[in-house]
Amino acid sequence: MAFYDLEEQEQLASLKSWWQRFGPLCLLGIGLALAALAAYQVWSWYKSEQATKAADLYASLHKQVRAGDAKQARETAAALTERYPSTGYAGLGALVAARVSFEAGELAAAKQNLQWVIDNSRDEEFKSLARFRLAGVLLDEKQYDAALKLLDVKPEHPMMNIYSDLRGDILAAKGDSAEARAAYQTALEKTDAKSPYRNLIQLKIDSLGPSK
Repeated sequence: MAFYDLEEQEQLASLKSWWQRFGPLCLLGIGLALAALAAYQVWSWYKSEQATKAADLYASLHKQVRAGDAKQARETAAALTERYPSTGYAGLGALVAARVSFEAGELAAAKQNLQWVIDNSRDEEFKSLARFRLAGVLLDEKQYDAALKLLDVKPEHPMMNIYSDLRGDILAAKGDSAEARAAYQTALEKTDAKSPYRNLIQLKIDSLGPSK
């Protein structure tokens, strides 16, 4: 029995020595892990709460648009981008506000909202759509070079044909028929063979007259 008592005492002494040496580090590691877990849980809760509040605001925005309350809709969209800029609802709200402003003839406000999406949205589809719409506004304002510069990117796949089509419209407005034809041809090639949209593109090509 004395042998076993001595062996246990040696093991306890060894364990005590190890703990004195490495115990504080173990406690520190456990503390850091618990702190990281707590921080992650708080951050997840915060993001969930932010998304919920943003969703509520976006629902209000849609009600205001349907009710024809353009002023309140723009204010709600502004609140979305100011309070919850990292949520997807902020980008959607800015796109809706841009459309409302455009329909009201307030082009400066429309351009501001579209530029916000381009500069701040994390969703590439939203950014592509905002670029397309802003280029359309600039076309109406005869700012052709600025509009073309906006389209000088590779958009999300579903928008490649309409980007080329709009590029054709801008080039045609500039009087560059050859480049416009090439852009329309690209749009035609990227449009589904069964889409009726092809007919409109073909009409634009035909309107340019025979190629030289």
